[in-house]
Amino acid sequence: MDLSLTDVHALVAETLIRCRTAEANAAHVADALIAAELAGQVGHGLRRVPSYAGQALSGKVDGQAMPEASVSRPGALMVDAAHGFAYPALALAMDWLPGAAETQGIAVAGITRSHHAGVAGWFVERLAEHGLAALMFANTPGAMAPPGGTRPLFGTNPIAFSAPIPDAAPMVVDLSLSTVARGKIMAAAQKGEPIPEGWATDADGNPTTDPQAALKGMMQPIGDAKGAALALMVEVLAAGLTGATLAGDASDFFGADGPPPGTGQLLLAIDPMALGGDSALARIGALAAAFDGNGTARLPGRRRQEIAARVRADGVTIDDALAAQIDALGR
Repeated sequence: MDLSLTDVHALVAETLIRCRTAEANAAHVADALIAAELAGQVGHGLRRVPSYAGQALSGKVDGQAMPEASVSRPGALMVDAAHGFAYPALALAMDWLPGAAETQGIAVAGITRSHHAGVAGWFVERLAEHGLAALMFANTPGAMAPPGGTRPLFGTNPIAFSAPIPDAAPMVVDLSLSTVARGKIMAAAQKGEPIPEGWATDADGNPTTDPQAALKGMMQPIGDAKGAALALMVEVLAAGLTGATLAGDASDFFGADGPPPGTGQLLLAIDPMALGGDSALARIGALAAAFDGNGTARLPGRRRQEIAARVRADGVTIDDALAAQIDALGR
């Protein structure tokens, strides 16, 4: 069936409230899952509801937790998500960053004791809409080993970047440091579909096309050693600096059992006017135009923006099996 965005929001929020989640927190989660559907990243959208609800019911994520924020320096904010959902904590950071970046020229927000942060591109794109260049880093539960390693020290550790473009939608770079996002494997497992070889290995390190085996195994880093080096960088920024749980020690984002993941995120916002002024935006615009007009190249972010327009018009498609699974949660 196809649901309007209003209906999707109500479905997610009502389900989570039924599963021991505060109304305000459920609304933040619903906003984020809709953002994932709008970006075309369905593995971070409605398909997350069963795992989120199961963890709220078991206490692995505290659906009642209220995040607390403190300004440790004029341009630095620390947010304690208190082992609740990431999105209420990220909302505090997003409220603070634009004003701080405009005042200081640059501002950073760290989130600790957090959870799955969904589509990182959604957050940086919103900051770009405020006229800021923005970066986001997130560490996730262990899923990748460094080349030659046998134990997963890093998660898929997404990186996102966005910058404003004069008289146009922002550019948006959003990628995980694994060959694909783990959410795509979860979605394949839910649908009972195989995954392409090269996405992941099983628990013994053997290549697999079985999504269930892949979820128990390890993801492959993008670019091999280069991807592993970037994952290390993200781990330092999102967990090392914030005091969050390191990927190798964090429980998974999917199952209802175990302790809270306690992962971290870091957002950096830069006001272009503090460095290059109006000419900085003009140069960004010129570069974006050159990229977009280079043969068949498309500027990063344009595809997701087209998907968003289509989803807003047509609604979100949810299969009957997932709809029935969500309906049964917490009853």
